[in-house]
Amino acid sequence: MGSVVADMAGAQAQVLSAAQTSIWARCGIAAIEDLDAALWKKRNLVRAWCMRRTMFLLPSSELAIFARGTARRSEYNLRWALERVASRQQLERLLDHVLGVLDRPRSRADISHLLKSLGYKLKLKAGGGWGDSRTVPWVEVGGASLSVGFLLHVIAAQNVICSGPNVGNESTFVRADKWLPQWKDIPQESAEEELLSRYLKAFGPTTLTDFALWMGLYVRDARDLWSRVAEKMTRVDVEGWEAHILRSDLPELERAAIDVPVVRLLPNFDTFLLGHRSHASIVDAGNMRKVYRAQGWVSPVVLVNGRAEGVWSYERRKSDLEVRAVSFSGFSDRVKSEIREEASMLGGFLGIQNVRTVVS
Repeated sequence: MGSVVADMAGAQAQVLSAAQTSIWARCGIAAIEDLDAALWKKRNLVRAWCMRRTMFLLPSSELAIFARGTARRSEYNLRWALERVASRQQLERLLDHVLGVLDRPRSRADISHLLKSLGYKLKLKAGGGWGDSRTVPWVEVGGASLSVGFLLHVIAAQNVICSGPNVGNESTFVRADKWLPQWKDIPQESAEEELLSRYLKAFGPTTLTDFALWMGLYVRDARDLWSRVAEKMTRVDVEGWEAHILRSDLPELERAAIDVPVVRLLPNFDTFLLGHRSHASIVDAGNMRKVYRAQGWVSPVVLVNGRAEGVWSYERRKSDLEVRAVSFSGFSDRVKSEIREEASMLGGFLGIQNVRTVVS
């Protein structure tokens, strides 16, 4: 399981259920409880902010590659905070206090209460994030007011934190060295180069601009990383589109062939759908807005031989599961059969025996 998550360069986990389905779609895990156990009991997997400062599920043994490899993105947040806080010393003292209380899983509310006990002034303001209108705790420091959630992103410029188990509906956060028994840190420069190699292996052929977008970096910063790994790359032509792959991957890609339809039900925000700036290699222009929708929403897709040929959804009703797949231009009988098989396996993964599949 961990090797699959590493090969896909992490599973996008802003929506945890979507990340779980992403991993199931690639390695056919028998039950969702196995993933939960890997994440919260065995701690073989970990949930953490990394690329684009969004949540991913990652192999615990490789968290440092993803966290340290994306520290430049967190440095943007640190610089932004320093522009607003009058005293760098006061900001660093605050960050040290926050880091100090993350010796065990803490919610934002826990952190704010502990900061208040240390004499900091706090208030509730809007700022729950994308699609969240809730008020959240903000702390006053050096003449500025910063949300407690934002401070967690600022801390990531220098230290590694990850998610702990939810307490009710509240997310918790904890220092990686306190949560992961086998935590092993690595230097940022080594992590950056390894992460770029992972990206090229998972998403190549690709370009510098694609990589910058995937990382959430300015192109000028991504170019510095790109140049350090350039000797491992080779240029390829994909039907007139010039891109790069790892030189070591070229022989395998040249031999690649598909004999039978490969059908996968990918969830919304699946990692495969987010690796490039252009999505022309995934879905036809006429159906682009059915997949890549307004306000950054990415639909679940029926993937056939690497192309989105439709969208799908499911609904649970107690012991029943209904899966609906809608084609963009008509599924073949073979693909319909594969969709039904995938839906049946999804039911098994979710622990539901009665599965009804509707294909149109």
